[in-house]
Amino acid sequence: MIIEQIMKRDVITVIESSTIKEAMQLLELHQIRHIPIVNEQKELVGIVSDSDIRDASPSIFHFTDHLEDFLKPISSIMKKHVITAHPLDFVEEVSTLFYEHHIGCLPILDGDKLVGIVTETDMLHTLVELMGAHQPSSHIEVKVENITGKLSDIAAIFKDLKVNITSVLVYPHLDPAFKVLVFRVQTIDPRKVVKVIEEKGYDVIWPSEPGML
Repeated sequence: MIIEQIMKRDVITVIESSTIKEAMQLLELHQIRHIPIVNEQKELVGIVSDSDIRDASPSIFHFTDHLEDFLKPISSIMKKHVITAHPLDFVEEVSTLFYEHHIGCLPILDGDKLVGIVTETDMLHTLVELMGAHQPSSHIEVKVENITGKLSDIAAIFKDLKVNITSVLVYPHLDPAFKVLVFRVQTIDPRKVVKVIEEKGYDVIWPSEPGML
């Protein structure tokens, strides 16, 4: 899946000369947490978050002091070095930017033009859907040798049992000679599937608690 499929295209923006007060009003009106700053050519020049505006606002104990601060241009507090992505970037790759840089949103650029925005909430919803966790299903983890063909072998078991696979993830194991295959499958009771997998000689890590098998 690419970012173009999940990004919001109607982006609320302000220009560099807009005031802090104007940006604050837009945040409240549209219930958003970030506003990209663009120039007259609609090119991205910066970004401001609600926390940036809070930091620049007077204390609640001195709220009537320095009200002129709200009339300063938003460019005076915006972050200029903005991490961005392209519409054709993959969702999985973009998710690492959120993780590595601890950011709350990501402007999407085509060239220098702002064409969309993705938030951490958008990413979370998308990853949940990609994993199939939002659908009624069962979670099965199988430890296999770290060699070619094991994913296919386990998938064939589900096929023989006519159990549909919603998603598959591959995790490293503490022992590099093995890996963990994580399946989400469309069955509420996985006991029959687990039994067959174990009969084939595989180690089912989950479900494994008493009473579940």
